[in-house]
Amino acid sequence: MSDQLTNVFSALADPTRRAILHRLVLGDANVAELAEPFLMSQPAISRHLKVLEGAGLISRRRVATARFSHLEAERLKEATEYMEKYRHFWNSSFDRLDEALVVHRSATSSEESTQKSTGKSTGKSIGKSIGKSTGSEDTNREKETDDD
Repeated sequence: MSDQLTNVFSALADPTRRAILHRLVLGDANVAELAEPFLMSQPAISRHLKVLEGAGLISRRRVATARFSHLEAERLKEATEYMEKYRHFWNSSFDRLDEALVVHRSATSSEESTQKSTGKSTGKSIGKSIGKSTGSEDTNREKETDDD
């Protein structure tokens, strides 16, 4: 991952900076306009803007005495393209998981249907049944020995 991409993700890690970018989608804005929805000072917003500018996510320009911030979408595009690779990975992983769940559910349903229709139980119950029948056979043998 390039240093520029690292800077982009670091800048995007902060919810205030993400909100500022969201606001800039609507158009350029000065610091006072960007600070309006937040409970923080304009100098604090300016520090966030410096981080965004350093990451290449915004540019700033002066118009008379005001400084306007402008969204630079190219850096967001690069970050999105980077993340897109992982979206394909996760989608294919989820698809494989979905397939495994379908197979598992199908096998479970088939087993339950077989149990209901035949009245027979599976492995664990069979083991218990075998143990009981063996126990009763031992008891019968003891009775036969006593009778002799």
